[in-house]
Amino acid sequence: MIESNRIEYKQELTDSLEKEVTAFLNYKEGGVIYIGINKNGRTVGVIDSDGDQLKIKDRLKNNIAPSCLGLFDVVSEKKDNLNIIKIIVASGSEKPYFLRKYGMTEKGSFIRIGAASEPMPQKMVDTLFSKRTRNSIGKIKSNHQKLTFEQLKIYYEAVDKRLNDKFASNLELLNIDEQYNYVAYLMSDKNGNSIKLAKYNGTNRVNLIENNEYGYESLIKATKQVLDKLNVENKTITRITAKERIEIRFWDPIALREAVINAVVHNDYTNEVPPKFEIFDDRIEITSTCSLPDGLTPEEFFQGFSIPRNKEIMRIYKDLDLVEQLGSGIPRILESYSKECFKFTEHFLRMSFPIRKEIDDNSKKGGPIGGPIGGPIGGPINRLTYRQVEVLSLLKESNTLSKRELGKLLNINVSAAQAHIDLLKEKGYIKRIGGTRGYWQIIE
Repeated sequence: MIESNRIEYKQELTDSLEKEVTAFLNYKEGGVIYIGINKNGRTVGVIDSDGDQLKIKDRLKNNIAPSCLGLFDVVSEKKDNLNIIKIIVASGSEKPYFLRKYGMTEKGSFIRIGAASEPMPQKMVDTLFSKRTRNSIGKIKSNHQKLTFEQLKIYYEAVDKRLNDKFASNLELLNIDEQYNYVAYLMSDKNGNSIKLAKYNGTNRVNLIENNEYGYESLIKATKQVLDKLNVENKTITRITAKERIEIRFWDPIALREAVINAVVHNDYTNEVPPKFEIFDDRIEITSTCSLPDGLTPEEFFQGFSIPRNKEIMRIYKDLDLVEQLGSGIPRILESYSKECFKFTEHFLRMSFPIRKEIDDNSKKGGPIGGPIGGPIGGPINRLTYRQVEVLSLLKESNTLSKRELGKLLNINVSAAQAHIDLLKEKGYIKRIGGTRGYWQIIE
């Protein structure tokens, strides 16, 4: 892999980091910066990965304007048995981004051209500024200023993080006038936002048999309630053969979770219309109020190029482990469902996933809409998938493992680990005792 318009190598952390990041922020496809790989593509590693990651986050937070929080991700990786740092940068919606100390000038604004970050001509700077998205939910003042955030604080504590007295400023819940913005309103304990989840008898919207509303509360809580409800609706079908017991769910649980999070995080809340979820006899439809971001093609969307519509929400959801690396959600969905399941209109994005109610002979080999498959493990555990058996075995060995630790041990992402934990709880194999600092009780 060589340097390109989307890939930059750095042997070590240098003073030019912010320049490279602003160039990717201003580029329509974003990009990735690797620290610990030289210009020839040879891995040299970094000595202090944890320390460098903290420095990177602090520098990008303080040295670039407008705020790029929620638009970058810093992760540690191994390459050739050496530690490297990967910085994923999304294209920003408030271009031009620039170095604070030089301002919105040619000296402070850069754009990616080929494999280099070049100064942006002043005319381009002025043109981008004139087109800048100003009507973002981070800039809209909340009509209610007496907001409370007890639910948000609880969710942060659940992942061993605490919100201090400056959390509103740190999480960008304030507008330029230091008043609560619309992001704060969505995250507050009480608001007018409500997510609807409907269930129909049939394949159209004529016979409504269930209508649920999750809202008037923190968007985080509403999201988790939708995920819990869909987990219940995502039933398991089974076929027993002479050799094994095969199990598969209506929808792939990991893809479904990613689709729900994607719909919530990227929804356009400026018109106060939340995403909606509809279950039919043959499919589930997830509709969010948003079109493709300006400059992003459907093909780029499917490839995982990311222009976060609500970077403040993205940042909070990532803090709470609801979002993985930037741009990873859609490619993860495409591992189970085809591009034909997505429909784009001028104002909406709809994902439609068919229900799988039969297990065919190709199920064990996977497929475009495959799901978790069980196997002949022996005993009652043969009702679990191979991966769930692995998770259960690890929890038996160490019943205090977190989802992050499970993800690292199994080389899967945190949301996938959480999905397996949820399934084990649903099937009655494990029970959480003592909350965040407690342990997993294995139910024999």
